[in-house]
Amino acid sequence: MDADSALVLFSGGQDSATCLAWALDRFARVETIGFDYGQRHRVELAVRAPLRAAIADAFPHWGAKLGEDHVVDLAVLGQISDTALTKDTAITMQANGLPSTFVPGRNLMFFAFAAAIAYRRGIKHLVTGVCETDYSGYPDCRDDTVKAMQLALNLGMDTRFVLHTPLMWIDKAQTWALAEQLGGAALVDLIRTGSHSCYHGDRQTMHEWGYGCGACPACELRAEGWRRFVARRA
Repeated sequence: MDADSALVLFSGGQDSATCLAWALDRFARVETIGFDYGQRHRVELAVRAPLRAAIADAFPHWGAKLGEDHVVDLAVLGQISDTALTKDTAITMQANGLPSTFVPGRNLMFFAFAAAIAYRRGIKHLVTGVCETDYSGYPDCRDDTVKAMQLALNLGMDTRFVLHTPLMWIDKAQTWALAEQLGGAALVDLIRTGSHSCYHGDRQTMHEWGYGCGACPACELRAEGWRRFVARRA
């Protein structure tokens, strides 16, 4: 395993784009992985490559470290899921207290497939943008889940992966601030305009915080985080 290499779970959203910058700032070789699971906001897959390229162009010292991108077809996850992220249904709160956007097993599958590719590529570090500070309550984003997955992956593959969660204990305003710390206003603007978070896949409506419908939970979190970030800088 190359101890100075990382594989970033890069969806094309604000959080994973910030994590990509975080990894590029720390490791000598960085690759990315994305997943096509039949998500209704498929536009996130379309913005991944342009955003990767824009970050590499704007920060040549990072671009020199940026390696391959891997996109894994996980259509089966969409086929077995009945959620507001894989079906054209309303986003609601369910009886179990979780939003209908929760896709059971999604992050667990992401970790497993990412680890399989990292194993083949000789990559030691896996980086993901999950957090339990400013999030929708997904249980597979919790710190305990990530720690359990790291243990399971290392036991099951007889290796020593390290799973990093740079955003685990910070909110969305602090995530914007982290991007600014890593790459200044240029990185903040690239993430603001180039990333995608909206669950409805709206890339037509531009707000001060980026593209989106402005009403879904992902847009609300992103918008509120932007407002607090701007207020703190004022």
